[in-house]
Amino acid sequence: MENKSLNKHISGQFNAELEDIRNRVLAMGGLVERQLEESLDALASLDAELAQKVIDGDHRVNGMEVSIDEECTRIIAKRQPAASDLRLIITIGKTITDLERIGDACVRIAKAALDKRLNNQQPLLVSIENMGRHATRTLHATLDALARMDADNALELHKEDAKLDKEYEGIIRQLMTYMMEDPRSIPAVLDVLWAARAVERVGDRCKNICEYIIFFVKGKDVRHTSYEDMEKDLNM
Repeated sequence: MENKSLNKHISGQFNAELEDIRNRVLAMGGLVERQLEESLDALASLDAELAQKVIDGDHRVNGMEVSIDEECTRIIAKRQPAASDLRLIITIGKTITDLERIGDACVRIAKAALDKRLNNQQPLLVSIENMGRHATRTLHATLDALARMDADNALELHKEDAKLDKEYEGIIRQLMTYMMEDPRSIPAVLDVLWAARAVERVGDRCKNICEYIIFFVKGKDVRHTSYEDMEKDLNM
């Protein structure tokens, strides 16, 4: 009886540890989502104070990545988890890396908002604002799929990256035209281009997280796999 009680206690502690890191990665996701929203707001309104707030807040995202990663390592060493528990820890470990990189993208967007050369270039920011809102919705939905470990939803969200890529290509064409028509605009346009690239990278990171969700649910690595093949794997 004592052994059964001890095993139950250990199992209970382990489950609590897994739940804790799940909650922490979702909290990190919430912080990153807020950073993205605020960086885009700062760029749209060229709000230097808000942009600086995003830049200063990046250390919190970095700190969360480090602490969650350390906890994942500790759990693996102490508990030696198997099967789905190990997949969960691997999924979380990979996800926090992508969330941290989304945080870096937010800093890149915020830094563009500090460029005073954009004060007279407001038309340049309209397209990137629309693309940014698309990226924000995608990130929010991806975090929701992560919270529920919803592989079907993750598969659907996986397609959003291709849509964001097309929007990015459209913005590049628009900015190239703008530079050719007015060479004096080139320094400002390049800042917008870097910010647009940062938004496009958010889509890439969301796509990665969707693949990790599918990995957790199905136990299959679907990176570098076509959408059709992923769909087959989910339906098996």
